[in-house]
Amino acid sequence: MEDLNLKCYAHLGDAVYELFIREKIVYLTSNLARMHKINTSLVRASFQCQLLGVLEPYLNEKELDLVRRGRNLPSTSKRKTNQALHRIATGLEVLIGYLHLNDRERLLKLFKIISEYIDSKDHIVGDSFK
Repeated sequence: MEDLNLKCYAHLGDAVYELFIREKIVYLTSNLARMHKINTSLVRASFQCQLLGVLEPYLNEKELDLVRRGRNLPSTSKRKTNQALHRIATGLEVLIGYLHLNDRERLLKLFKIISEYIDSKDHIVGDSFK
């Protein structure tokens, strides 16, 4: 499946990451308003950029290359998000999409790192966790 292009990996990675976050959130609260607040704070481009900074020391050369190439994809977003942040977040989504299709075990290891980071930084979403 390595012949898919980076846009396909980014498209899939976006969905896989959001599902990961939503699965995590259902164990935090049953309040739908809080779920939405937490979800939007954890799937936004600025937070994904933070996550990439956390993950980079753990990434191998191939993974770093995927992230770099994903950052260089032309942005098609009409979001108000800063385009530089969006490009960095796209690099993360490319990595997640690629690993989802090619190395689930590795993806789960990275999701564990992400989960631990989120758990240790609950102040990121204010008192949404409380």
